[in-house]
Amino acid sequence: MSALPYRWRLAPDGFATYRQLRALGLRPGGQDVAAVLHQPRRRRGPLVAYLYRIDRAKPIRPMTPAKWAALAKANAAQQVCPNCRRDAEYRIPRSLGMCVTCAYPEEQCAA
Repeated sequence: MSALPYRWRLAPDGFATYRQLRALGLRPGGQDVAAVLHQPRRRRGPLVAYLYRIDRAKPIRPMTPAKWAALAKANAAQQVCPNCRRDAEYRIPRSLGMCVTCAYPEEQCAA
């Protein structure tokens, strides 16, 4: 990777990070990293940001109906509690591995 090194906030115009490209409706499109930003820190390693050339970026590919269906199916699978097999109507936290009702049965409201 032969990227140009720059100090933080000193990169020339025409470069953008991945997130900045996405905000512009673009993607790197297979190009290599064009520049690297370094922000030194005292007690940890430096912050690093990879920059891509905006003029070589390509437009984001649109979501197809098949991609939307696959995304909906994946999200629905993460909402089913493996313990009680009910739809929790929210994504099950990985830290719990089950819905909140199953994880904390003693804290249920007595309504």
